[in-house]
Amino acid sequence: MNTEKKELTGRQAEVLAYVRRRRRETGAAPSTREIQRAFGFASQTAVMHHLRALERKGALWRLPGDLRPAVPAEGLREVPILGQIPAGLPAYGEEEQREGCVTVDLASVGIPRNARTFALRVRGDSMTGAHVAEGDVVVLEFREPRSGDIVAALIDGETTLKRFLLRQGRPYLKAENPRYPDLIPARELVVQGVMVALVRTVARR
Repeated sequence: MNTEKKELTGRQAEVLAYVRRRRRETGAAPSTREIQRAFGFASQTAVMHHLRALERKGALWRLPGDLRPAVPAEGLREVPILGQIPAGLPAYGEEEQREGCVTVDLASVGIPRNARTFALRVRGDSMTGAHVAEGDVVVLEFREPRSGDIVAALIDGETTLKRFLLRQGRPYLKAENPRYPDLIPARELVVQGVMVALVRTVARR
């Protein structure tokens, strides 16, 4: 019978927090080598010791090639995927077409329970510098943007996913790929949602 306590040690809690943060920022879990470098462990064996302990305590699921923090069911939300959004040149007249839902751990991405959220699937490569790639699903919140936020925006009637910035008090959109120009509105720029999370599915070979 396993009588091990469920409480995490300080270092285990730090490793779990690191895995959560990397999943939130990049859409993928860190490798054991990355964890080793981040914490200065002497070897990857030490990393595996902590990961196995987190798994035994029910704080982490280890899947082939992936690490997933375990979350209570009440912390999950089904966010509707409302079609696609270009992460390239803006597209005119995109139709909203629901593609199902994506499950999000509210606590790990800092989304309030009463937040209004939706998700979009990404097309294009203009945001690769921000680790947003073709096929990713971005989760967005209906709220006012801050300078530096990644947003889904309607600019002069066309939709796109870009970084929202202010220049001398005037808003514009910036790609995270030097191949794409800044987008300065001629008439209007309406932010439709602010990106709060990213979900990436690793393709099977």
